[in-house]
Amino acid sequence: MTTKIITKFTIGTEQGISTLLFLTGAVAREKFAGKVSDQELEDYITANFNKEALTVEINSMSNQFLIVYADDEPVGYARVTSKGPRPEIFDGKTLAKIADFGILAQYNDPLICKSLFEKCLSISTMQQVIWIGEFEGNPYIDFFESYGFRQNTDVVASHELSLPPVFLVKEKS
Repeated sequence: MTTKIITKFTIGTEQGISTLLFLTGAVAREKFAGKVSDQELEDYITANFNKEALTVEINSMSNQFLIVYADDEPVGYARVTSKGPRPEIFDGKTLAKIADFGILAQYNDPLICKSLFEKCLSISTMQQVIWIGEFEGNPYIDFFESYGFRQNTDVVASHELSLPPVFLVKEKS
């Protein structure tokens, strides 16, 4: 049986916010549990993925939230943004950041990952640089690199958790 996979933009409706609240917390717990303290993880989720914070972020013209569905179930999300501090090495260039990217572990299927990531890339085609901030050992790093992203140690940017950051960059030639 084939899984129906679709990635859609989400908006600040009650349903959209509710779905993001579920996904952001669940993905963060799966992604960071055991890598940071329980307290640091809960503080991170509380600060970034509460209803008020998500409402502000989803209503910002600088952000685009995507949700990937498998058989009509929300299974992952991403946020593409032009908001936030810009690393100095990108001065003078148009820039998009894939700021959040995650899929629930039980749905971590290459086709689901591809659907979500390719939608992120499709909405960033007009930018000269696309960058991603992740953490060392993140299982998506090889996947991102398969799309031409390269680790760049010249990027200096803040990272919210006490994990060694990895920055991946793809520039138009």
